Amino acid sequence: MIPVTNPSRQSWRQELTEAITDPADLLRVLELDPGLITAAQAAAELFPLRAPRGFVARMRKGDPHDPLLRQVLPLGAETTTASGFMDDPVGEVQAMPVPGLLHKYHGRVLLIATGACAIHCRYCFRRAFPYAKAGTTDWRSMLSYLNQDASLSEVILSGGDPLVLSDGRLAKMIVGLGAIPHLRRLRIHSRLPVVLPERVDQGLLALLKRSRLQPVMVLHANHPQEIDEAAGAAITRLRSAGVSLFNQAVLLKGVNDSAAILAELSETLFSFGVIPYYLHLLDRVRGAAHFEVAEDQAVAIMAALRRRLPGYLAPRLVREQAGAAAKIPVL
Repeated sequence: MIPVTNPSRQSWRQELTEAITDPADLLRVLELDPGLITAAQAAAELFPLRAPRGFVARMRKGDPHDPLLRQVLPLGAETTTASGFMDDPVGEVQAMPVPGLLHKYHGRVLLIATGACAIHCRYCFRRAFPYAKAGTTDWRSMLSYLNQDASLSEVILSGGDPLVLSDGRLAKMIVGLGAIPHLRRLRIHSRLPVVLPERVDQGLLALLKRSRLQPVMVLHANHPQEIDEAAGAAITRLRSAGVSLFNQAVLLKGVNDSAAILAELSETLFSFGVIPYYLHLLDRVRGAAHFEVAEDQAVAIMAALRRRLPGYLAPRLVREQAGAAAKIPVL
């Protein structure tokens, strides 16, 4: 059994507990127009607000267009109906052979480790995911499925966000997965090292170091303003523990729809040893239409980005499509 030690547990859990969940509180802290409250509360009824206070502290006070605020503030636009936007835009519900286990691509599966997140991003493609019905309700069935398919080499822990789980629950998962001989890698998709860097403590690092599975972590940062000193230190700790680090971003109108911003994001990430991997076109989830960047504009942004950066710092522009065998490059 992997030993579990977590001297900072109270700290990150307290940060998680004290996250802002009331739109009025968020507007007050950032000294914004209280006239925004009515629309924000209506949108929050459809998809609740959640933002760690440390992340909110990186936002500019008095600026309703701050790129970090725009990612978390509920807006009236979320309550309108937009053609082509739906609850399950990438066909995940149909790709579950076992509840909570997604098998869409060859050689790897994704486990919905939890439905909980430290932050609720307004563009999240799982904002309407049926976690209550499709969550990890049968761990034995999942392990049985993984054991029976020798073509699988990688398991992805996602959610929600798997790092909101305790070290004990993560340890149980990691030990169970490590006992499957044909698995080689453990990939974790998490926003917590960026939005709640206190979570990257010695207990978590010990779990990742001691598994025989090669650890890979895919972060999610959309704007260079997200990477403050604390987030940079958390990323450095992960890298020092031997974790391979990548970043996936989403191209978002009013947040990062600029080659200059994306270039700064790539440079900032790489300065901490993170490879800018994917830049996703928006998944067309219901309530997020106001974030969409037109494909021709996205292609033009990427062309400008490639002129600014060496090839290894330019992420791949992709879209995810229900039923496709892989993510689709947008050229």
